[in-house]
Amino acid sequence: MKLRTFLTSAVAAAAALAFTAPAAIAQTAYKSEYRMSLVLGTAFPWGKGGELWANKVRERTNGRINIKLYPGVSLIQGDQTREFSALRQGVIDMAVGSTINWSPQVKQLNLFSLPFLMPDYAAADALTQGEVGKSLFQTLEKAGVVPLAWGENGYREISNSKKAIKTPEDLKGMKIRVVGSPLFLDTFTALGANPTQMSWADAQPAMASSAVDGQENPLSVYMAAKLYTVAQKHLTLWGYMNDPLIFVVNKDIWNSWTPADREIVKQAAIDAGKEQIAIARKGVVEADKPLLKEIASHGVTVTQLTPAEREAFVKATRPVVEKWKGQIGADLVNLAEKSIAARK
Repeated sequence: MKLRTFLTSAVAAAAALAFTAPAAIAQTAYKSEYRMSLVLGTAFPWGKGGELWANKVRERTNGRINIKLYPGVSLIQGDQTREFSALRQGVIDMAVGSTINWSPQVKQLNLFSLPFLMPDYAAADALTQGEVGKSLFQTLEKAGVVPLAWGENGYREISNSKKAIKTPEDLKGMKIRVVGSPLFLDTFTALGANPTQMSWADAQPAMASSAVDGQENPLSVYMAAKLYTVAQKHLTLWGYMNDPLIFVVNKDIWNSWTPADREIVKQAAIDAGKEQIAIARKGVVEADKPLLKEIASHGVTVTQLTPAEREAFVKATRPVVEKWKGQIGADLVNLAEKSIAARK
């Protein structure tokens, strides 16, 4: 009788262990640290978005998922165009990345780099928060990563050390630093400039030494990097493209988490993304535009294009849009144009 009781207890204990083992294994499979790649640090809205996401995840998982930020794309020696490949391969666990930097690997992301596609923030929101955004997330999933939310680096404006830019002719022969994207090379070549590809780490020294004349970036980046201290004294607001950010996790890392933790990470990304977009637009969307006043206070000449002046840039870059429409996907570009036309 005692033997039978012992055997029954042993079988029950073994069954219980069998049911609890996977959970225990899953828990021990969590890494002590997850590496998040960022191009810019927390002094910039971009890096702030990564920090917000990491903090929310740590708090909401009670420390089960601990994320460390690696700004300056330091996990890949500062080469931001390699970030997506490294993310897919598992060199990077997660990232808040730019559509520009990932576009060499995911051609559809070049959509956002089409010059003068998005005339205002409502147009940008119509794309990221609508059918275009859903389509691009599906494309990214097929490419081997898990996209969770949208953020924003902002509208990219142009600055230089020589003169106010009001017409395409003003750009002729000017050396402009651009990121490593063929579309950017085509756009600035069409405007008569001399585009020079270089990483952000190399850009500021190049401006300081006059190796390049100018650059294009969101106003928040211009201010946080104090580009007025490296001779960038002429700033033109032309809003030629908006640079969305995407909160992404490596697929294997995602699958190693419990369903409950995945939902926590996703919601944290969505919440952080909304906060990050608000930070990126701060000082720019208000009627009195305090950020522009602050920039001007540093002796910077700020030029606001008239609609007619902007249209000259639109016409000059139209062949670039036509060339790239086929590479990006005509259906996607057409959907984007319809979404923008119908924006509220």
